[in-house]
Amino acid sequence: MIDRRSFLVMGLIAGVPGVPPLSAPYGEPFTLGVASGDPAPDGFVLWTRLAPAPLAEDGYGGMPAAPVPVYWEVATDPACARVVRRGSENAVREWAHAVHAEVGGLEPGRDYWYRFKAGPYISPTGRAVTAPPAGAPAASLTLAVTSCANYQHGHFTAYTRVAEERPHMVLHLGDYIYEHGKGQAPCPGGNVRDHEGGEATSLADYRRRHALYKTDPDLRAAHAAAPWVPIMDDHEVRNNWTSRLPAARRAAAFRAYYEHMPLRRASIPKGAAIHLFRRLHWGSLATLHLLDTRQYRDRPLCGSGFAECPKADDPGRTITGKAQERWLLEGFRESRARWDIIGQQVFFGQRTKYPGPERVVRQDAWDGYTASRTRVTRGWLEAGTRNAIVLTGDVHSHWAGDLALDYDDEDSPLIGTELAVTSVSSGGNGHDHDRARDALLDTNPHLRFHLRRRGYLLLKVEPAEVRAEFKIVKYVNTPGAPALLAAGFTVADRIPGLVRQA
Repeated sequence: MIDRRSFLVMGLIAGVPGVPPLSAPYGEPFTLGVASGDPAPDGFVLWTRLAPAPLAEDGYGGMPAAPVPVYWEVATDPACARVVRRGSENAVREWAHAVHAEVGGLEPGRDYWYRFKAGPYISPTGRAVTAPPAGAPAASLTLAVTSCANYQHGHFTAYTRVAEERPHMVLHLGDYIYEHGKGQAPCPGGNVRDHEGGEATSLADYRRRHALYKTDPDLRAAHAAAPWVPIMDDHEVRNNWTSRLPAARRAAAFRAYYEHMPLRRASIPKGAAIHLFRRLHWGSLATLHLLDTRQYRDRPLCGSGFAECPKADDPGRTITGKAQERWLLEGFRESRARWDIIGQQVFFGQRTKYPGPERVVRQDAWDGYTASRTRVTRGWLEAGTRNAIVLTGDVHSHWAGDLALDYDDEDSPLIGTELAVTSVSSGGNGHDHDRARDALLDTNPHLRFHLRRRGYLLLKVEPAEVRAEFKIVKYVNTPGAPALLAAGFTVADRIPGLVRQA
C-alpha cells in the first residue's frame, strides 16, 4: 500500500531510468481529464493523455518529444487515502503521450477511485468499478447509453446528467466526435460553437479534434464518473465512410481514436484496421456483445441513404463481416446470462412502412442487410438466448420497438427488444414531433415510441426485468438544462415485448 504523501513525491525521487520527469514549465498536463473503461471482475483499463496545450497545431498537445513517466494509483475511497494498487506507464510521443494502464488484482463487484501523476502534477480523480465475479448472481446493472455528440450543434449537457446518475458503465455507441470542419454541416438552428479548422483528415487533425471535445467539462465529468465502453460509428472517421476511403485516412482516425479512448491493448490499431468488437460480462445477469457494424460491412449495393433495394436480402450480404458474425453467434451459444445485450450503431429492426411488397429502405441500417439481420436473430433463437435486447445509436432520436423474426408476417412472434438512444447534441435542440417519423408509429406495429429530443438512455437491468428510461434535455443551445424523463418501458424476463410505464 502507498500513502498520499508517497504518491505526491513519486516521480520526483523514483523516476524511470533513462526517462526524464515532466518539469513544471510545460504546464498542467491533465487538460483532457481521466477515464476508465471495460470493467472486468478483477480490474479495468485507465486512461489519460498529457496535453498542456491540447489544441497545438502539430497534434502533440504541447508535449516534448521525450517520453514521460506517468504514475497511477487505485484506491477504495474517493480521497485516495486507501491505495490498493499503483504502477507507472511511459507516455510517449508516438502515441501522443496517451496512457493506457490495464489494472488487475482488484476485488470484484465494487467501486474504486483512481488518479495519475506526472512530474509535480496530479490529475483529477475518477471513479471506476469492477464487474461481479464471473458467473455469479448480480442484483443489478445500471447502464447509461449515449451517442452522437456534435460539438458545433450544442452543449454536452447530457453528459453531466449521465454523470449524476452514477451508472455502473457508460456505453457510447459512436459518433464521439464529428470530422466536419468549422461551419460544415451546420446545425439547423445555427451552430452554438465551432470546430477548430477544416475537416479532420490527418493524424494531427484527428488528435486536435478529439482534444477539443475532451476540453468540454461535461464530457470530462462523464468520463470521470464511471467506466466507459466505447464503440465507433462513422463520424470518428468520415460520414458514411466505406472501405473505399483511403487507408491513410482510416489509419489516422483509428490511431487518434485509440489514443483518446479507455480501450485495452487488444484494440491497438494496425494501420487501417482496428479491433473494436468485444464482449463484457456482468456476472450471470448480463452479457454485453459490442459490435462494429461499420468496418466490415458490404458497401451499399443500391446507393446511399434511402432507396429500394432488392438485394437487401441477398444471403451473401453482411453488415458485420463473416468473422464477426461467427463470433457473435458463438457468443449467443456460450452465454448463460439472463440478459444478452447487443450494443451496436445503426437501426436494427424494420423501420420502414409496414407491411407492403415494395418499400423504401434505409441503406445505412440493418434494413439494407436483411439476410444478415435474419441470421443474427435466428442465431439467438437457436442458441436459446433467454432475453435479447439491442441497443442502437446513430439516429438522433429516441426510439423503442419490439423485434420480430419475420417482419412480413404480422403474426410473427416477438423475439426481442430494440432501444435506440438519441444524440447528445447532434441536430440541435430537437422538437417533440416529427411528422414523417411519427407516422411510422401508426404504420409499423413494432415501433412503440419516438422522440426527437437530445439526451440519453438509462437502462436498469435486474433479474426480473429491464427498465428503460428515455431521458431528455430540452435545449442544448445553452448549457444547464435539467434531465427529464420522457418515457419509461419495461421488459419482463422471458416475455419479449415492451410495456409502457405510466
